[in-house]
Amino acid sequence: MSETWTFVCATGELLPGEMRTTFDEITSVPILVFNLDGDLYALEDQCSHEDFGLSSGGAFDAGAGTIECVLHGAKFDVRDGRALCAPAYEPVAKFPTRIEHGGVWTRDDRD
Repeated sequence: MSETWTFVCATGELLPGEMRTTFDEITSVPILVFNLDGDLYALEDQCSHEDFGLSSGGAFDAGAGTIECVLHGAKFDVRDGRALCAPAYEPVAKFPTRIEHGGVWTRDDRD
């Protein structure tokens, strides 16, 4: 588990409907941060169905609050990481986010 928060970007660089990728500074886990109507959410940038990055052409639907993996069409809720349709049945790991000092921050908080 990383206790160190990773800087993602300045708050003005992640507008509603946008997403941004980063890597946890300690664990090197790829993290995808979403701005959903002003609320920030972070998921592991990896489809739970297959080892493939969700940010690799994945479609973020801000209206539905979902990200779709382009490899096989699995969809995940960006708020909690749960799988919404086959072929994915397992959720994607969710990570905490915070806004501090004018920036967006996240970290891999898994044990």
